[in-house]
Amino acid sequence: MYDKYFENFEVGEKWKSRGRTITGTDLVMFSSLTGDFYPLHTDIEYAKKSFFKQRIAHGMLVLSYAVGLTKMDPDIVVANYGIDKLRFIHPVFINDTIHVELEVIDLTDKGNGTGIVTVKQSVFKQTGEACIVGISKALIKKENQ
Repeated sequence: MYDKYFENFEVGEKWKSRGRTITGTDLVMFSSLTGDFYPLHTDIEYAKKSFFKQRIAHGMLVLSYAVGLTKMDPDIVVANYGIDKLRFIHPVFINDTIHVELEVIDLTDKGNGTGIVTVKQSVFKQTGEACIVGISKALIKKENQ
C-alpha cells in the first residue's frame, strides 16, 4: 500500500494484504518479548475457564502483525503518524489466519514535501470477522520535493 508517493494516492483506494496464521509460539514469543504474561494469553487452564474458553492472541500482537503485513517502502514512508479510534472487537485464537484491509479516506498535504495518508484499517480473520478496526495515518514523501 505505502509503496508510492503521496500524490499518487486516491481517496477510496483499497488494498488487501496476504494472510498470516497466528501460532502458539507467536503468543509465547510475544509474551517473552513484552513481559505481557496475562493468563488469558499464556495459561491454557485459566483460558479454558474464561469467557473465550481458550487462549487468545494479545491484541497488540495482532496489531503488530498487521503493521508487518502492510507493504511499506522505506524510501517513501517517513513515519507512522498514529492510529485513532482503535478497537479490538473480536478475539484472534491460535491457528486463526489474519489479513489486513486498508481504504484511503483522507489525504492531507503537509506542505513540507510530505503528506498524511489516512486509511480505515481493518484486520480480519479467515471467518470474515473483523478483529481490529481503526483509523491509521502514515506520513508519506511527495515525489517532486
